[in-house]
Amino acid sequence: MKNRIRNWWYGFWLDESGMGVVEVILIIVVLIGLVIIFKNQITGVVNDIFEKIVSQSSSI
Repeated sequence: MKNRIRNWWYGFWLDESGMGVVEVILIIVVLIGLVIIFKNQITGVVNDIFEKIVSQSSSI
């Protein structure tokens, strides 16, 4: 019984089938964190870009 548990645990520890999902989730969490931290700067840049688009489109 002890050997079975040890073998199961060793196999579980070496199993990397779910690592891709974990990595994607961690990347998404980091990106969301960056968006939350730099929200004001991002909205400022986007607003500036849209203002330039609107002002230059009226001259065409």
